[in-house]
Amino acid sequence: MDDESISSFVSITSCEPAKAAQYLSLTEGNLEQAIQLYFDSPNLDVGGAPAAQPAAQPAAPAASNPIPIDSDDDMSDFDPAAFQADAPSRAQPNTEDDEAMARRLQEEMYGAGGGAAAAEDEVRAPMERRTETLVGPDANWGPGSEDDVNQLVQEQLARRRNPSSRPGIFNQRNTQASVWDNSGDSSARRRELATATGGASEQSSKMNMLAELFRPPFEIMFQQPWERARDLGKEESKWIIVNVQDPAIFDCQRLNRDIWKNDNIKDTVRENFIFIQYAKDDPRGQEYMNYYFQNRESADAYPHIAIVDPRTGEQVKVWSGPPIPDAVDFHAQLHEFLDRYSLNLNVKNPVATRKPEKAKKDVGRMTEEEMLEMALQNSLGNDDQGPKDEDPDALTKGDAANKGKAKAEEPAVPAEETTNGDSPFAQISSDNPHTEPTSTDATVTTRVQFRGGPGRPIVRRFNLSDPVRRIYEWIKSGHPWEGKEGADFDLSFMGKNLLEVLDSSIQEAGLKGASVMVEFTDSE
Repeated sequence: MDDESISSFVSITSCEPAKAAQYLSLTEGNLEQAIQLYFDSPNLDVGGAPAAQPAAQPAAPAASNPIPIDSDDDMSDFDPAAFQADAPSRAQPNTEDDEAMARRLQEEMYGAGGGAAAAEDEVRAPMERRTETLVGPDANWGPGSEDDVNQLVQEQLARRRNPSSRPGIFNQRNTQASVWDNSGDSSARRRELATATGGASEQSSKMNMLAELFRPPFEIMFQQPWERARDLGKEESKWIIVNVQDPAIFDCQRLNRDIWKNDNIKDTVRENFIFIQYAKDDPRGQEYMNYYFQNRESADAYPHIAIVDPRTGEQVKVWSGPPIPDAVDFHAQLHEFLDRYSLNLNVKNPVATRKPEKAKKDVGRMTEEEMLEMALQNSLGNDDQGPKDEDPDALTKGDAANKGKAKAEEPAVPAEETTNGDSPFAQISSDNPHTEPTSTDATVTTRVQFRGGPGRPIVRRFNLSDPVRRIYEWIKSGHPWEGKEGADFDLSFMGKNLLEVLDSSIQEAGLKGASVMVEFTDSE
């Protein structure tokens, strides 16, 4: 035990240094265990066993005060008053010892004196701090506090049901989003991080770095009940994106580190989605998991990400299990979704063009023959993966794969115009190659991703001041997609055909960090 451990304990718990030293001595210098012990039992008597009560005066030997009785028959000269003076000098049989024991037990149990005289002389010690469920979920505490109370109650119930879910580096509890938005107040961030991790982030600078690295995205999380999220989604015309995590699976931690920390993804989520993140044992997420997450008991179904329509409650897209996409791909997939789907009542969203695969039958309802057949098939196919949730959006991409892409009632530029020599597309130069700028300054240049062509998405850097026409010139002259040299194509972003904004700058067209869809018109 050293001074650094004591100072760390005091900075987290705000207790006295002497008490900190006592808790550290009980845990043999383990700071994390000592902090957890303090929060679990803040009034623990860490000073040792109760002080021994003063021993009662030993009773005087019977021989020192003999009672002179001459005869059992002759008691005429016995005077009781003659022995009353000696009564105080004799010990009462067990009377004082019992009272002292009762007083000691009362002091140990309640921290106060046992008699009325003691109560007059001393102030009773404050009641021990306890954590109890005084109200149930959905209790009405009036406007402005109901959501916070419900959240605290649900978190408390989760900790009681699962003692192993104590906060830590990889199992951080919810905290205030406003602190994380204000990156300048480092001390407030550190305090909130210590609260989120139960003090684990304060053990060392490395632990603090890991806690920040794998911190959930509190700054974009909506921390209210599911129905309130749907109501807000209807009001603000935003989709609901839900992430269910198993803290024991590292891919879930990678989401917090690589996906939700990405600035482009955070901007896209803030603008178009209401983001909710649940742990798999979080009671607040039970309603969602009961309705939507049918394979939540399968480790291969994590991490689980889904997009839900707030109007109908329909789950329209799912990412289930490994491998998780990298940040660039996931950002592009979000924009592809936004290009194909809309919350506008006048727009028809894509519909399924094929039926879902037959779901696996519940093992508990299988006959013996069905179980033997399943075991044989698994052994032959070496299928050691558990079930995953199927993506409803994939069902809209059958043979009529991209027919749902045209969300608008009529395209801004008809496809037949692209074959006309006087069309805007035909007038774009095809012999003006593009050279990527060397600067990486985000205020001068940006990276644009292009999806939809054959193969993997392509990322290209442009100057923010470049006109949108420059993108078309690069594709027409550089032929970035093999086999598509000289082919006509359309570029769209967020449902808008970019031919409409050829002369606008990339920044003015909102293409900074964007994911643009490429559709070759000769492929149909």
